[in-house]
Amino acid sequence: MKTFFTIKNKLIIAGFIISAIGVTNIALAKTTIMDHSTMNHNKMMHNTKTNNKKSSMPVLEPGQSAFAAIAEIVAKLESNPNTNWNVIDIKGLREHLRDMNKVIIDAVTVAKEIDGGMQFTVTGGVDVKSSIRRMTLAHATFMNNVNGWEYKAKKVDGGAVVTVLVPPQDQAKIKALGFFGMIASGSHHQLHHWKMALGQNAHD
Repeated sequence: MKTFFTIKNKLIIAGFIISAIGVTNIALAKTTIMDHSTMNHNKMMHNTKTNNKKSSMPVLEPGQSAFAAIAEIVAKLESNPNTNWNVIDIKGLREHLRDMNKVIIDAVTVAKEIDGGMQFTVTGGVDVKSSIRRMTLAHATFMNNVNGWEYKAKKVDGGAVVTVLVPPQDQAKIKALGFFGMIASGSHHQLHHWKMALGQNAHD
């Protein structure tokens, strides 16, 4: 019986020791996780702000595409200390972007294969036809003979007719592009927008 009592006591004591160790470890863990008193929050916030400045913006698109185009140009103008604000024409650029939006979204086109290319009849409502005419006539004038493509545009009731003659190897391309792909092709629009914002003739 004495031996049994001694073993029992030893087991109880060992249990107390293990429990005490466990409680101590939990307390230490909580202290490590929850005690923020020694943290320098101001330094952490400063580091976060600094890192944000060094990194790129989390998103790039500021919203509607016309807004984005104007915002990009305004930022470029503001970054140049020599910008002549007396000639800047953001209003004119906005009107052109409105034309682009109306034509791409609201115009109706009828495509017709012709000998050597395509003919596009582009029409729209009362508030769209003027935009169609401005866009198509300017595009035809500026892009004529670029890469061997010949453009002609004329006004018709409700809009305009655009004729595009291309080299034989581009026949399939102009057919696939259609009117909207054709008028959007190339990288000249960005230069146009920049010149418009500067108050210059965009089609020189």
